[in-house]
This record gives sequence, structure tokens and C-alpha cells, in this order.
Amino acid sequence: MLLKYDLHIHTGLSPCAHKDMTPNNIVRMAHLNQLDTIAITDHNSTKNIEVVMDVAKDYGIKVIPGIEIESKEEIHSLVYFSTLNDVYNMQRIIDNNMKSIKNNAKLFGQQNIYNNKDEVIGIEKKLLLSSINLTINQIYQYTIKLKGAMVFAHIDRPSNSIISNLGMMPHNIKTKTIEVSRYATMDQYKKMYSDYHIIQSSDAHELGYIGICEKFIQIDDNTTAKLVDKLRG
Repeated sequence: MLLKYDLHIHTGLSPCAHKDMTPNNIVRMAHLNQLDTIAITDHNSTKNIEVVMDVAKDYGIKVIPGIEIESKEEIHSLVYFSTLNDVYNMQRIIDNNMKSIKNNAKLFGQQNIYNNKDEVIGIEKKLLLSSINLTINQIYQYTIKLKGAMVFAHIDRPSNSIISNLGMMPHNIKTKTIEVSRYATMDQYKKMYSDYHIIQSSDAHELGYIGICEKFIQIDDNTTAKLVDKLRG
């Protein structure tokens, strides 16, 4: 089965995302762009995943529970899980290792929590746009323990990527999938990193970028478990 995907989407919970990145707007844009599968990957938080999953049911779109985590080395990785229970277990690990920095909404942006009518029902007070007190290897180990998949995010970017910050792919992290940004030439990175499966997603912080990469992935069935298995390798 060939599925059209976008596995890196932020909601208005991420301070750097536009505040029209609400559950219904995201799902409708995904539907408009004929996406089969999306992932919600807010910075260090899972608080809008369940509501997007609820909205997406009416459109037949699968939503993969995910998080974009910033490690102690300031490297961004995407972690994906098959169930809400697994991603919430990862959230508890993140919460136990988050820095206690209060968000300055005027400087960084408001961090909105929504209901299924796109109403703001809460504001996250702790700054999400910061590194946590775990190394990239520790994040990987926790992800694997919870049966998730870790993907190095936007490896082509000049900051917050595994290449920009470490200069190489670490040999002690056995991740099988890496992500390039929407600006990258995918064929170039397939040649450079032929040992990896490469995905390309939008990293959408505003509605117009959702599905812009128009990429497909081959899996046996459109379930969260099958896709996470594919990403894990």
C-alpha cells in the first residue's frame, strides 16, 4: 500500500507555530492535499495529539502520535509511537527532564491547547522551545524501550540537526530512518546516506506547508503500528 504522508506537523501548541494551526484546520488541509497519514510533532509536548486524532477520524486520515524533542546537545529528533499510551509515557520522561523556564508569549509565541472545536482550552506555561536534560542517545534508548521509532529531524539544516551539531551519524544509535527538510533535494541525500530510509516532511508551522512535499511511503496497511514499524526498520 502506497500512502501519501506528512510526518512533521506542528499545532498552535508549539510557540513558533501560527495560531491557526488548530486541529480542524490541520486535518482539513491534510484532506485537501489528499494525505493518508500525518503526524503531530509539537516541540516537547503531546497535548494536542489526541484531539487531532479525534477530528481526523471523520476524514479517514491516520494520525501518528509523535513529538519533536530537543536533546541536551540541541539536536532535534522526531519520535513516533503506535499508541497514545506509549507517547504519553514518553511525555512523562520528557516532563521529568524539562527545564523549568516560563514561556514569554510575547517573545516566543503563545502555546495553545485546543478542543475539537478549535477553541483554546488551555495555555502551556512552561517554555517548550528548549532542550531537555537528556542526550540524543538517552532519547533513543527511551524511545526503543517504549517500542517507538526515532528519526533524526531535518538533517540538512545548518542548526539543530544531527549533522550540524555532531558532524556525523552516531554509530551507537541504530535508527534506520532519517528526515530531510522540505528544502532538500531528496535524491542527493539518498546517495549520501544509502544505509538509511529517508523521509521528507513539511515541518509545517503554518497551514500552507502541510503536504507540500508530496511524498509517499510503502507499507502493508495504513495503521499506526505498521508505519511506526516501518520507520523503526
